[in-house]
Amino acid sequence: MKQLTSLLLLIILSTIAFGQSKIDTALQKKILVLFNNDQKWRIEADKKSAFDTATINRNMFQTDSLSQVAAKAIIAKYGFPGYSLVGEDGSNGFWALIQHCDNDVPFQQKSLKLMSAEVKKHNASGENFALLQDRVLVNTGHKQIYGTQVRMDLKTNKAHPFPIQDSLNVDARRKAVGLMPLNDYLKLFEGH
Repeated sequence: MKQLTSLLLLIILSTIAFGQSKIDTALQKKILVLFNNDQKWRIEADKKSAFDTATINRNMFQTDSLSQVAAKAIIAKYGFPGYSLVGEDGSNGFWALIQHCDNDVPFQQKSLKLMSAEVKKHNASGENFALLQDRVLVNTGHKQIYGTQVRMDLKTNKAHPFPIQDSLNVDARRKAVGLMPLNDYLKLFEGH
């Protein structure tokens, strides 16, 4: 009898746990469509495109604006969508949408706070959190923590990070969240 009770309890707990971590495939699909649209014009900007720069910029701005409206609705309904809600690809795609909401820094800050709770539960990417945190800090005129936000010197083709807090220890902070050393990261931009 004790074994039967234990088995039933295990089945019930498994069912509850499975039900709580069920991916919302409709939301996941919506986010991935938004993400693909977000990336389309960025990819066009990075290659020799049939579109002129003005067309690319106009379409990127329009796509970002529509994505921001959708992202705000998702945040209002679900909070920051973590892995358990939309899978890893959905959560990472949603982060990219927030990353491109530079015209609404208070919304980025709100999203960052919600994302922080998901990262603490290992339900969202620590690397993406670091990128968004730096983005928000730079967007608000503060020094960044991880050195993820860079600018290019077009004359020398060298990448330089925006100012960093305690720059001597930046690589230790980067390593703690799964980011590569800063010099290796900067080389990625220079090889582009």
